[in-house]
Amino acid sequence: MTIALDRALADHSAYATQPLAPVTATLRAMFGTSTELPGLAPDLVVRNTTGWIPTADLAAGSLDTLLASSGRRWQAQPHAAAALAWKAYTYWLALPAVLGWASARRVPLLTGTSALMHFNDPRPLITLGMHPDITVAVLPSDTLAGSGLPQVRVVADEAALLEELRRSLLDEHLTPILDAIHGRVRLGKRTLLGSLASGVAYAVLRSADVMAGSSAENITTLLTALDIEDLIELVPNRTGRLEVQRKTCCLAFTLPKPKVCVGCCIKQ
Repeated sequence: MTIALDRALADHSAYATQPLAPVTATLRAMFGTSTELPGLAPDLVVRNTTGWIPTADLAAGSLDTLLASSGRRWQAQPHAAAALAWKAYTYWLALPAVLGWASARRVPLLTGTSALMHFNDPRPLITLGMHPDITVAVLPSDTLAGSGLPQVRVVADEAALLEELRRSLLDEHLTPILDAIHGRVRLGKRTLLGSLASGVAYAVLRSADVMAGSSAENITTLLTALDIEDLIELVPNRTGRLEVQRKTCCLAFTLPKPKVCVGCCIKQ
C-alpha cells in the first residue's frame, strides 16, 4: 500500500466508524480527489436525496432517458448507444464495490434501491451516488464488525462477502437492467457482460499503485465471483504491466468517428 493511501487511512477513528472511508481514501489516492469525479456524487454518499431516484428505475422508464442521452452524446445507432451506455454505467457503478473489496474487504451493497442517480448534470452521461443508509458488508475481523452501526452487515467469511457483492451488484442491480436493454435492442448479453468484466479489471489495474496484493489475483477472484472470468484476458505489455484484452466489443468502432479501444477484440 502506498504512502498516499496509508496517510489517507491514518485517521483510525474515521476508518473504524465510517464504512466507506477505505473507498473514498482509495479514490483520493487514485485520482487526487473523491469529490470531483465525473458522474459520482461527492464522496459517494448523497446526503440530500431530493432530485435523486433509485437506479432500479433504469429497468423501467429511465432506461429510455439513458439510452437517448448516449445516442446523442456519441451520435450512435441504438445498439451501439446501449452498449456504450452500459459500459460507462457499469464501470462507475462497480468502482466503489471493487475498491471497497480490494482495499479493505468492505463491500457497499449497491442494489437498485441503495444506488441513486440523476440526469441533471449535462457533463456525465449519468450521475451516481449512494443512499445515506446503504448497507456495507464486512468480515468479522473488521473494526466495524462490533461497531453496532445499523448499516453494517457482518458476513461469515471471504466467500460470503463475495456472494454479497455478486448478489447486490449483479443479481439485484445489473441483471434487470441488462434484461431491459436486451429487450430493446439486438444486443447479446455476453457483449454487455464483457464490458462489466473489463470495467472491473480496469478498476483494479488503475488502483494497483495504491493497493496491496496482486492485481491479477484480485481480478480473477472478483470476475469468478461474478461468473464472467472468461470474457477478458490479462496480458503483459512491453513494459510488463498488465493490460486487459477483451473477448467482446463495446461497439465503439461503429460510431461516425470509429474508435478501437485498447484491448479491443477487433484488431486494428
